[in-house]
Amino acid sequence: MNKFPIKIEHFILLKAIVTFKSFKKAANYLGISQTSITLQIKKLEKELEIPIFYRTPTLSLTTAGYVLHKYGEKIIFLYEEVYKTLKDLDLNKDTLNIGASQTIGTYLMPQLLGVFKKNYPFITLKLEIHSTRRLAWYVANGQLDFAIVGGILPKELKSTLDVVPYANDELVLILSPSHPLANMTELRKEELYKLNFVTLNSSSSIQQSINSTLQQNGIDTQQLFIQMELNTIEGIKNAVESGLGAAFVSSSSIKKELKLKTLSKIKIKNLFINRTLFIIAHPNKYKKKIHKTFELELLSIIKTLSTEND
Repeated sequence: MNKFPIKIEHFILLKAIVTFKSFKKAANYLGISQTSITLQIKKLEKELEIPIFYRTPTLSLTTAGYVLHKYGEKIIFLYEEVYKTLKDLDLNKDTLNIGASQTIGTYLMPQLLGVFKKNYPFITLKLEIHSTRRLAWYVANGQLDFAIVGGILPKELKSTLDVVPYANDELVLILSPSHPLANMTELRKEELYKLNFVTLNSSSSIQQSINSTLQQNGIDTQQLFIQMELNTIEGIKNAVESGLGAAFVSSSSIKKELKLKTLSKIKIKNLFINRTLFIIAHPNKYKKKIHKTFELELLSIIKTLSTEND
């Protein structure tokens, strides 16, 4: 096999010369002498038996030089990718212990983690789904790296944890398509008090969060007629589909039903109801590189999914 005359250093030299349009400026940038850079280019031209630069009246690439430069840019990019990948090997072998509250864990996290796993296939992801209160204690005790929650945090932990808002979760009113009001474009807030509601158990952190959000939007939850309390979001959706009442649920939990038209989403006049979702972490726990990477990817994925679902 003949010795290949082109080395990565040649591509770096060529890129610098083209960028600065000067052997002298390229040499200064690379920290070598102008004589050295000139000799290396001349030696390469001799070994390839082709000129790379026109040197008069101004410095410019020959056709061969242009081709060499364009391929060189690609090769430099690949070298940088290899280096970056090698630097991230420890990151890719890492494990993330993540917590998510019920609605987020059931309806949002599978999609988010699926996208994240495509970008970082060697990371082991462990997800635990619990109430916001339990997750907060797990994070505080170091059992989880961090958690994504939408409920109300225990008062005694609010000053202990890092709490970072990262997205909004819309709460929507749902009815059975056969309900007399299902074809309404929107309802007035006063009409809510005439409906029968299906909710989660009043002691659940999700329902407390929903009630708190509704009250912040001027809806008196004490005046809503609660016909039935159930233990799961799926139970609520099934009850509403069967015509047993109305419900407020996270918009992320009813995408399939809206697509299949088994549930109807009704707007409330002059109201857009949402709650804030948070990432919680322990401020004193050592944060590996993957923690920050996950947070940044999470924000990017949520933004992308929100755009796709608009």
